[in-house]
Amino acid sequence: MSVVDKGGEEQLNIETIKWGKITWLNIEKPTPKDVEYLARNYPFHPLELEDCRSWIELPKMDEHENYLFLVLHFPVFNKEARVTMSSQVSVFIGEDFMVTVHSGDLKPLAKLFDDCQQNERAREENMGRSSGYLLYRVLDRLVDYCFPILNKVIANVEEVEDRLFSDQVRDVVQDISILRRDIMAFRRIIHPQPAILKSLEEEDYPFLREDLDVYFGDIGDHIGKITETLDEYREVLEGINASSDSLFTHSFSDVMKMLTILGTFLLPLLVVSSLFGMNVSLPFQDSSLAFLFIILMTLGLSGAMLAFFRFKRWI
Repeated sequence: MSVVDKGGEEQLNIETIKWGKITWLNIEKPTPKDVEYLARNYPFHPLELEDCRSWIELPKMDEHENYLFLVLHFPVFNKEARVTMSSQVSVFIGEDFMVTVHSGDLKPLAKLFDDCQQNERAREENMGRSSGYLLYRVLDRLVDYCFPILNKVIANVEEVEDRLFSDQVRDVVQDISILRRDIMAFRRIIHPQPAILKSLEEEDYPFLREDLDVYFGDIGDHIGKITETLDEYREVLEGINASSDSLFTHSFSDVMKMLTILGTFLLPLLVVSSLFGMNVSLPFQDSSLAFLFIILMTLGLSGAMLAFFRFKRWI
């Protein structure tokens, strides 16, 4: 028989689901009273309870005689900052209970808990075997949640690659920097998780009552796939960045070439006009055709210089 309870006591931010021998406590944005409740009713270490209220803990797994304590981070995309942020979930798991503590940003975890609250079939599917299997179901949902974010990163990289050879090349530089930061942040979040999943896969924890190495190994494979994809697209982005630098260098070279040609074309005019501006006697200075002569002279000199540059294949 199932019992579903939304908040065991007043002023506590704790939701509880009981199904068979398994109890799942879910705490979003824990308060000091929530932590006190856990301390009174469960044999959790005080330092681990403190870690639940700190959102800057490194991913880890602590093993005790009757339970495991896990701190895991999963990516959440921040649209305003245009970067993937880390969201922490702390898990206490024993033979007949699991406690999840998080900030509420992880939608798959909240949805799974709501499904189990509202649907008996969901409770049977997720909580009907063991607490270890329930942990697998939670981690599987959270890891699967990484793939839509990863696909968004891939789409952004491919869009930048297409725009690189368009007229919007100047805007690509900023997008490349944002994407590089996003990939590095995503990878930094995911990087510590395989070691924890490997421990869950390989170690034997009697209080979990079930051999789940295949299940945790499958999650580990998914994490590995995410890491490989991030590394692959980081290399792609580095190539795009190198191509962008080359295009800007080539564009800058073309601009300098045009400025050099313009300066070369004007140089004879400056020299000749400077000579005829001197207070000395010069040929044709008293002639009515002096101005025409000066123009023709400068054009001839400029044309000769351009022809010489063309002959040398400098332009």
